[in-house]
Amino acid sequence: MDAFLKSFIKKNEFAININTKIKGLYYKFFITDTDLIKKKFRERVGREVELKNPNKYNDKLQWLKFNWNNPLATICADKYEVREFVTERVGESYLNELYGVFESVDEINIDNLPNSFVLKGTHGSGFNIVCKDKSKMNWNKEYKKMKRWLKTNYYLQNREWVYKDIKPRIICEKYITQGEEAELRDYRFFCFNGEPKFITVDFSITDKEKTRRNLYDLEWNLMKQEISYPKELTIKVEKPNKLNEMIYLSKKLSSSFPHARVDFYYINEEVIFGEITFFHQSGMGEIRPVEFEEEMGNWLQLPDLESN
Repeated sequence: MDAFLKSFIKKNEFAININTKIKGLYYKFFITDTDLIKKKFRERVGREVELKNPNKYNDKLQWLKFNWNNPLATICADKYEVREFVTERVGESYLNELYGVFESVDEINIDNLPNSFVLKGTHGSGFNIVCKDKSKMNWNKEYKKMKRWLKTNYYLQNREWVYKDIKPRIICEKYITQGEEAELRDYRFFCFNGEPKFITVDFSITDKEKTRRNLYDLEWNLMKQEISYPKELTIKVEKPNKLNEMIYLSKKLSSSFPHARVDFYYINEEVIFGEITFFHQSGMGEIRPVEFEEEMGNWLQLPDLESN
């Protein structure tokens, strides 16, 4: 698709809807799960995926898509249902304030919401509307966007089965800031069989052109390795005073799974739960150097198929 057509689709509402429907039909009826994964993996990672005897991290995540299933993971991938899981495991005090949950866009009354908030689709990744000032938003445009969300089965895009049976809903949460106009930071704990191995701090994660990502070990030493995005070296990220607490929480929340990424925000000494992800970047992130992808693959012990 040439640059003009891509630009047209991005800006034209009708073209967006048509393109979304065509892609949905193609992913659902005209390509097998295996062929889709092989195609996308080749395009994004730049090599062939190994599904039979995987050793590297990304390949093992693809293996998990086809061979691992745990109903609890679907609950945790649901951005509304996971709140009960977090409450049971570590307590509701870590949850961000919830303003509402909606099954239809028509249920959302902007007038009844505070001036700033965040709307999220519960059934996928990237379904986010960050509202800093509701009077400055084009709500006609945003309502159309949310209607598209509710018609989308995110599972079809990359075969992440945890999203397949999630009931499409929209939640509204409190808008949080890092303070002093700093970029909101995501603290992401990569856990393997309930053991965190390293942490990433992501800046501007909702804007891929501005995203930066630092990797830290559990002692908060900046690591040389990178995953997809460049480091942020102009801002010193201080070691959180509650780092040990965050490590403990990530262990508790990931203990039932062979691998999970547990995300938090850290605002004014307060730990706020973000989400749990089972297929980081859908298993297609660029991990540098390749030796680190192999090391991550060694940490990820695949479950026995007979006991799965």
